[in-house]
Formats: sequence, C-alpha cells, structure tokens
Amino acid sequence: MPPPVIKILLIDDHFVVRSGLVASLELEDDMKVVGESDRGEEVVALFARWQPDIVVMDLQLPGVSGIEATSELLKVHPDAHVLIFSTFARDEEIQAALRAGALGYLQKSSSRDDLLAAIRTVARGGQSLPPAIAQRLRNRLAEPEITPREREILALVAQGNSNKVIAAGLGISEDTVKQHVSRILTKLKVNDRAQATAEAIRRGLVRL
Repeated sequence: MPPPVIKILLIDDHFVVRSGLVASLELEDDMKVVGESDRGEEVVALFARWQPDIVVMDLQLPGVSGIEATSELLKVHPDAHVLIFSTFARDEEIQAALRAGALGYLQKSSSRDDLLAAIRTVARGGQSLPPAIAQRLRNRLAEPEITPREREILALVAQGNSNKVIAAGLGISEDTVKQHVSRILTKLKVNDRAQATAEAIRRGLVRL
C-alpha cells in the first residue's frame, strides 16, 4: 500500500526557487505541491483553501515576513505545520521562527535528502532542526540573555558609533555606555567591539 501523499504549500518570493522545489518534490511518490505563493500575507487564505499537511516557507519575504506569516497562520490554524526554508541560519531568526510556531528550520544550502526528511518529519507534527543548529540553540539557552537596552547599544556599536556619541544619543552618561558595552562583550564571549559586531550579525541580533 503506497504511503499517504503529503500536501505541500510553498511560500517563496523567488519563482525559480519555487519552480525547482515543485519539480524536485513531485518526483517523490508521497509528496504533492498543492499551492504556492510569493507573499506571506496570503498564507492564511491559501491554507484554508488547500488544507496542506505542511507549509514550506521562506524567511525573507516582501511585506509580511516568514516569521510574521507563521505567527498569523498559527493563530487562525493552530494545527498548521510550518517548515522555514531559508538562505540564512542566524540564531535570533531561528529562535523567532520557533517561537512563532514553526516546527522546523532548514537552510536552502542543505541537501535534497535533508529537505525531504525535514518535510516528512514536520508534516507528521515532529520537530526538525539540523544537529548543528539545535546544538547552537541549546548552548544559547545556557547563556545570559542580551537585554533590550544592550541590544539597542549593540546596534549603535555595530554602526561604528563611539561611546560618547551613543551616550549623547541615548541621553545617558558615557560611563553607563561603557558598562553596557563591557557586559555585552562578556555575554557574547568576545574581546572587542569589532568581534561583538561580527557575532551580533551572525546571531541576527543586529543588521547593518
């Protein structure tokens, strides 16, 4: 007896990516792409229309992002299964996607076999994260959290601002800024502002 067919809804703003995914996934006897879109704001309506077993969603979308679309979808259809399929693997974005309700996260550079396995796992309601990403997230849970104020200062540091400029802009003393920067370096486990900027970008804490 053949396995039940997994109905897939694709959300990606690149036509070539969607076309390639459709062609590749439908080579599998147990997979069928029932709908596709390039807009995150269409997810809720398309889900209601097609009742897919899984939504494979890009992170970076015009207008409503993949994270926002996932959150809205789960509010209306709490039984929806979402796999984020993204070019990026920044810790902060992965965590935000999981908090929004996504069950899995996979980079577009992953192998076809990894994608098929992730789709089958998430379609069943299971969680799917590459081992390296899962380990990074576990490590981060054990680390002290960057506060909103520290994140604000970190963004200004990443823009190349001096402590004096940051202090003037935020209306606080330069000594207070120095204390915040010192705590940021400790929490990120780096030695200087340049390393802090690089680590913050890698984690998705700031964007330049």
